[in-house]
Amino acid sequence: MRNPALGAWGDYDRDDPYPLFARVQADGPVHEVTLADGHRAWLIVRHEEAKAALNHAGLSKDMHAALARDGAVVAEGLPGPAFARHMLSVDPPDHTRLRRLTSAAFSRPRIAALRPRVQAIVDGLLDDLEACGEVVVDLVKGFAFPLPFTVISEVLGVPEPDRDQLGAWFTTLLAPSSAPEPPAEAVAASANIVRYLTGLLARKRAAPGEDLVTDLVRAADQGALSEQEMLSTIFQLVVAGHDTTTSLIGNGTVALLLHPEQRDAIVADPALIPHAIEEILRWDAPVPHSTFRYATQDVALGGTVIPAFAQVIISLAAANRDPARYDEPDTFDVARADTSHVAFGHGIHHCLGARLARLEGLTAFTTLLGRFPAMRLAVPRSAL
Repeated sequence: MRNPALGAWGDYDRDDPYPLFARVQADGPVHEVTLADGHRAWLIVRHEEAKAALNHAGLSKDMHAALARDGAVVAEGLPGPAFARHMLSVDPPDHTRLRRLTSAAFSRPRIAALRPRVQAIVDGLLDDLEACGEVVVDLVKGFAFPLPFTVISEVLGVPEPDRDQLGAWFTTLLAPSSAPEPPAEAVAASANIVRYLTGLLARKRAAPGEDLVTDLVRAADQGALSEQEMLSTIFQLVVAGHDTTTSLIGNGTVALLLHPEQRDAIVADPALIPHAIEEILRWDAPVPHSTFRYATQDVALGGTVIPAFAQVIISLAAANRDPARYDEPDTFDVARADTSHVAFGHGIHHCLGARLARLEGLTAFTTLLGRFPAMRLAVPRSAL
């Protein structure tokens, strides 16, 4: 497969892009590229420059302002403008205001209080997998996806009977596609999500609950955020609250099964699991690149000047394997001394749900490896 953005560095394997990242890093930390849709952008691939860019005041997240000024940036995709104004797409002071409205739900005490419920969900999902009597199971479908989707649904207040259908729509919407236009099924899923979440707000107004959506409805009714911001925030929390953790659990399990000696070390000493999760996040970042930014002024990074009004993408996955930052960066080592990373971002946009993701990952890996210490991949990695 050849990517128009990266063709100058040769072909690459979509399932293992890290050799390509290494070639790009060897050429420098910052590069002007052409995206697959023809847009121009600046790509940042080294750790030092990535951290600087992630918290740079001259790089804005407000793509609406960029689009109003210059149509040469990427517009928001599905589900469109109705859900396009959330904390990941605005700058302070709007970012500060929107993040504050949701931060209490992800505070240390609130996440700690979720621990028994997360454990119960994990136990139930693994009971179901074991009860099906199958030797081969789809761990993503039966475990890695429903765990975080159930948790974030409960935090938000999505009624249990609605979750399977809502989850199916999100799975369809977020499925990778190389087509120049969104597939018809993704467009339909987008419309269904917009309709569902709009209806959910109406239901919470009529019958408030003890959940985050009710809290946001009350805040909106008091003028703290607009209807568009409320819908956008809920949409963003659903996506960020399940998709990334699904990838953490799925990709982390694959990493451990491809390195059985490290899997065995964790089985023998589960106290290693929190450290192993950080190495999984570094070695195979669940979100390979940041959401778009654009330069509000000329920005100097890594000896390169990114011109004002240019679009910027930060490769978190590449930065996490920068040889200038890590010894043997391509080696997966759950005992690595330094597992710091930018998988959750950095600065004011650092992942709001990082604590929840770590709790879900810890509970998932501890219980999964404890119950099925001898599990293995049922197919070659290339067939996953």
